[in-house]
Amino acid sequence: IPPVLDPILGDYKRNIAGARDPEVLKLFAVVVEKLRNNVVNDVPRIMEAVFEVTLEMITKNFEDFPEHRIRFFEFLKAINEHCFPALFSIPPEHQKLVVHSIVWAMKHTERNISDTGLDILNELLVNVGKAPNVAQAFYQQYLLSLIQDVFAVMTDRLHKSGFKMHATLLRHMFHLVQMNQVTVPLFDPSQQPAGTTNPSFLREHISSLLLTSFPNLARSQVGKFVEGMLDVKMDLLTFKTHLRDFLIELKEFNAEDNSALFAEEQEQAAREQQQAMMAERSAVPGMFSPAEIDNDL
Repeated sequence: IPPVLDPILGDYKRNIAGARDPEVLKLFAVVVEKLRNNVVNDVPRIMEAVFEVTLEMITKNFEDFPEHRIRFFEFLKAINEHCFPALFSIPPEHQKLVVHSIVWAMKHTERNISDTGLDILNELLVNVGKAPNVAQAFYQQYLLSLIQDVFAVMTDRLHKSGFKMHATLLRHMFHLVQMNQVTVPLFDPSQQPAGTTNPSFLREHISSLLLTSFPNLARSQVGKFVEGMLDVKMDLLTFKTHLRDFLIELKEFNAEDNSALFAEEQEQAAREQQQAMMAERSAVPGMFSPAEIDNDL
């Protein structure tokens, strides 16, 4: 990174909140996207200057500094995608802030922010899975709380549009545990019976969490649902159906419009209908105007 950028970082960090220019975040997102591995060693310095001060600005509420909020998560997404190792060369307290900021984004009521948070978390989990030197420590510190956070967002009835990604994330995390890819305990061994495994602990923990959150559910209902979550034979489509059926059973959901939970299927049906109509028209000479004909076909 050219030395000329150092004063920009210094000014951004020292300025009062209202004087910080969101274009600085955009600039460094572009720097990371373009230079990639060449700036891995510089990312901790960049984050030290912009990360914590921006996070303080945007997490006081969901309304203030909307431009900073968008640029901040674009910057974080760029680091996660192109300079992932840098996230584990920053101080532990900053690593914790990174995870907390992603969770905060998921819970945001503005759809583009919540969708970005879900995408970043998905990319982060995929990257962590490819990095055995950091994976187990990450899982031990964050996996259980991330499962709880995704459940919380999925069941709060404000984020139905993110359902497909909620399902993707939960399936990934549950199957990690069930397939014994998490080799460190997700629990305090001194607080659990001897012989407790991660899958058995997760099964009991999530069942207890759901029964507490939704007292109208029967234990047998919850048990069947959690067993399905841990079924590694389920592909994403089947897993998504399993989740959706459970949500619609909830008293909090069954009196509402749940069409957003079926958005993917509705879009697919609309595409198929459109394709069928096009096929019918193309079978009749002269049904298409010249402007409608794709010359590349």
